[in-house]
Amino acid sequence: MPSKKIACLGAGSFYFPRALGDIAITEGLAGSEVTLYDIDFEKAQIMARLGRRFARESGNRLKVRACADLAEAIDGADFAVSSIGGSGPSLGGVYGTETHRADLMIPARYGIYQIVGDTCGPAGMMMGLRSIPIYLSICREMEKRCPEVVLLNHSNPMAVLCRAMLKHTGLRKVIGICHGVQEGIMQVAELLGVEPEELETVWIGTNHYYWFTRLRLNGRDVYPEVMAKARAQKQRHGEMMSAKLSEVYGHRLVYQEDGHTLEFYPYLARAKDPMSIPYGYAEKVGPRYKDLSRGPARKLSAKERAAERKRGLREFAARLKQRSLPEPEVSYIRGEGIASLIEAIATGKRQVRIVNIPNRGAVPNLPEHAVLEVEGVTDSCGVRGVYAGEAPTSLMGILQKRIAWQELVADAGATGDRKLALQALLLDEMAIGPEESEAMLEELLAASKRLLPQFFRRRG
Repeated sequence: MPSKKIACLGAGSFYFPRALGDIAITEGLAGSEVTLYDIDFEKAQIMARLGRRFARESGNRLKVRACADLAEAIDGADFAVSSIGGSGPSLGGVYGTETHRADLMIPARYGIYQIVGDTCGPAGMMMGLRSIPIYLSICREMEKRCPEVVLLNHSNPMAVLCRAMLKHTGLRKVIGICHGVQEGIMQVAELLGVEPEELETVWIGTNHYYWFTRLRLNGRDVYPEVMAKARAQKQRHGEMMSAKLSEVYGHRLVYQEDGHTLEFYPYLARAKDPMSIPYGYAEKVGPRYKDLSRGPARKLSAKERAAERKRGLREFAARLKQRSLPEPEVSYIRGEGIASLIEAIATGKRQVRIVNIPNRGAVPNLPEHAVLEVEGVTDSCGVRGVYAGEAPTSLMGILQKRIAWQELVADAGATGDRKLALQALLLDEMAIGPEESEAMLEELLAASKRLLPQFFRRRG
């Protein structure tokens, strides 16, 4: 097959060692060009060295290079893979930054204690508001330089970012990639003592929140057996709420990890203090909120910043030296499968994959435009969703509200409209009163001012 150009955006992210390894061992991508772009060019250069090593070790003739310029990286690209945190340059990932700490600590002063803070709640909104203008700027450059590109997004908040790109730019092939559904399928397989590939599963939901609506094995309905086995086993920490809700709804929540699931519910805004965070999370995350009055870390001098950066880059390079080529992918159910998905679209292979794409009728009682995590069939045009049926009433209610929230955040991030951002906060399950929400919003926006140009442009 003809070689393809694959642009890696946010290439300094620790997502890319695995992605580059997968690309290197994927036969159908042999001879392709891989460009790496990051606002921190030194990190992109270090990652490119890893990519070239993987290319040598695999012998697949990949051409790997770092680009200092976005236009050069994406010009003529067939595929782009993004992992952009939206919190500015960082050597340790978005979750360790002062920016994300402010996303957590400011709402905590208003009585909202978040666990992860990248999908829902004030922190999830802020992550979206900062990332959306970055993504829209990239997409507009792509409209000029590679309008038919297939953009595979790995960043959170997944549904918000994909919706913003599809609604506010001319790109039509935007696909979100995650692994939550895969983990849920593997957990069910473990309960039954079978291989995950043996299961027939149907689920409905948006990124990080979904229910199984069908579970079959060798043509037999095993849903009752799965529920009975789940009831009988001792619940693990971090899955207690999901297990209880599965019993209440009569449908197993696919992603059993409570850290994300909790943020789809109001319980975190009802904790009276950090050590009252429910479902076993008080001891795990409560201590982060103990000193709510502590401000940002002391500003470093220029000399201290230079020394810290030098040390950070050295550690970054050392971590990458330890990486080796991954084992070949067994099936799409056991991972995200970014390279095999690219190969399937590039070669026109018809495969069933797990993707985040617009609903377009896959779930008839949810909005057409909603970005859902569905099964999709690949071909040379991209991915088309597979019909899943209607969402049960309770799930439909949860998702309708979440989809409306995603729309508000996508539009607020694109336009810098404070009223839309405030409406999103008031619609969220962690909502507090309008006066408090407005004050909290102003604090949150001010804390990220340098990364939110759309909210601080001079009007009039």
